Amino acid sequence: MATLNEPKLIAGNANLPLAEAIARRMTMHRGVTVDLVDARVERFNDGEIFVEVFENVRGEDMFIVQSTSNPANDNLMELLIMCDALRRSSAARITAVLPYFGYARQDRRTKARTPISAKLVANMLVGAGVERVLTMDLHAAQIQGFFDIPVDNLYASPIFALDIKTHFKGQMGDLMVVSPDVGGVARARELAKRINSPLSIVDKRREKPGEVAEMTVIGDVQDKICVIVDDICDTAGTLCKAAEVLLENGAKEVHAYISHGVLSGPAVERITKSVMKSLVITDSIQPTDPVKAAPNIRIVPTAPIFAQAILNIWNGTSVSSLFEDKTLTPIYESLYAMD
Repeated sequence: MATLNEPKLIAGNANLPLAEAIARRMTMHRGVTVDLVDARVERFNDGEIFVEVFENVRGEDMFIVQSTSNPANDNLMELLIMCDALRRSSAARITAVLPYFGYARQDRRTKARTPISAKLVANMLVGAGVERVLTMDLHAAQIQGFFDIPVDNLYASPIFALDIKTHFKGQMGDLMVVSPDVGGVARARELAKRINSPLSIVDKRREKPGEVAEMTVIGDVQDKICVIVDDICDTAGTLCKAAEVLLENGAKEVHAYISHGVLSGPAVERITKSVMKSLVITDSIQPTDPVKAAPNIRIVPTAPIFAQAILNIWNGTSVSSLFEDKTLTPIYESLYAMD
């Protein structure tokens, strides 16, 4: 049942351009101006974070837009402190909109005496007053179970499918979706199903984190346009190596679609010099100037799907409907004019 109060957006410093784009899309959908709540999120000289909200939020349905990306700890603390400020200001409900959920790669104990940091972050969010989480492409789906509150996990694959159908028009029969590891097969299979393409896997063996010792291609990629699909690209070492291995195995071209472009350290330089024709990422993490300037990196917007998801949550309607092409295509029609 629809609520009477208005949905209100507030943003931290992690990705202000995305928050502003979401507000613009919500304005367009509703025909009512939606602005970011006037607030300041600043730091004292010693680095402590201070938040002050300048508008009345009593009884309001609040949505905090904040990716917990680099610097992850600062952005996470901003989010927690904003939650506390809103809770103490009597907001009716607080939803954390995390386009990128940091610490998600630490979702289980792989060795003795290691943390499950994703669970710790979940506890901190709930303790700060978050009553609902909206995110995209969690690194591990089971992280939803770390929360005792509703978690809506959007998927980038429907957006990627629209992009692929537009940019590879006339070549769809030559496409091969590739998972860069066995753990990402479900994600790759989902995209392959949407674009009706076969699936291949690059099996990798790691000696230590961040380094890949050996790669083997499972499947026939001869004369195929390979599309590597993954959720996170950090230093891009694995991605660039996988592209080389695919070409060595007879692939015609290699492209990559990655949900979250972390792109730390030497990543941009590696991608620019790599054999990949293109890397497509979303704006879930605010792209740096080098990322924007890279000739073979392209960014697709997530504001349309997040804006619609926020409105659906506010209205009490289905969020999972956004997983379907017939629902998603209209909100991306200005970007992808499909025949």
